[in-house]
Amino acid sequence: MPRFFIQLSYNGTAYHGWQIQENTRLTVQGVLNEILSRLLNQEILVTGCGRTDTGVHARDFYAHFDCSTDILNDHDKWVFRFNNALPADIVIHKILKVGEGSNSRFDAVSRTYEYIITKKKDPFLINTAWFLYGDLNVSEMNKAASLLLNHTDFSSFAKSSTQSFTNNCKLYQAEWRVDGDQLIFRISADRFLRNMVRAIVGTLTEIGKGKIGMKEFIEIIESKNRSNAGFSVPAEGLYLIKVEYPKDYFSLFQADNK
Repeated sequence: MPRFFIQLSYNGTAYHGWQIQENTRLTVQGVLNEILSRLLNQEILVTGCGRTDTGVHARDFYAHFDCSTDILNDHDKWVFRFNNALPADIVIHKILKVGEGSNSRFDAVSRTYEYIITKKKDPFLINTAWFLYGDLNVSEMNKAASLLLNHTDFSSFAKSSTQSFTNNCKLYQAEWRVDGDQLIFRISADRFLRNMVRAIVGTLTEIGKGKIGMKEFIEIIESKNRSNAGFSVPAEGLYLIKVEYPKDYFSLFQADNK
């Protein structure tokens, strides 16, 4: 059966994360399964490129599913129909034909997250940024962030209850930038551990407040102990902003995607 990728975005405020779980509330995956199955008149089970937690957002997210209907025969019509039926906080941008063995999760080569802190209380940023009162030393936070690139084991920032086979990740970028009243942390890696970004941000803000220094930060990383790191910042400031696949991954099926 043909396999398709969808590129989508969602505001995670109303959802209990991406993945369907037993005895849980609304999830993005659950909503997509229901809407796509109804419109395509067949059971659709979407598999996502990752698992965002409750309240976390995604600007760039991919999911795959198998479908007997030739939905690329009228791509724009199907994108419109899907979006017309989906709630306002989920949008599908594109549908792509891929090979039968393609996998949105395991074929991804990198993911990029951003965390947004606002230094000014703003009613229009409720549930989309973390309001943090007080000044932070961004220069020191960037020095500490650069030290993350020297390490691969991030057990100190991993949720202890997960069943991940390894806590090793290859980081490509970790840096802060100032944008008006906002501080934005961007981090890229081949993979991320559950709660990892929020724990890193929480620890870096402790550096920004002068509560810990570079020596202590390195000791935290090398301890491989979650209890030594800082708190996990609120979910509402976290965004998955980019998912990358191997070069020419989609162009192999370019004729079908036109």
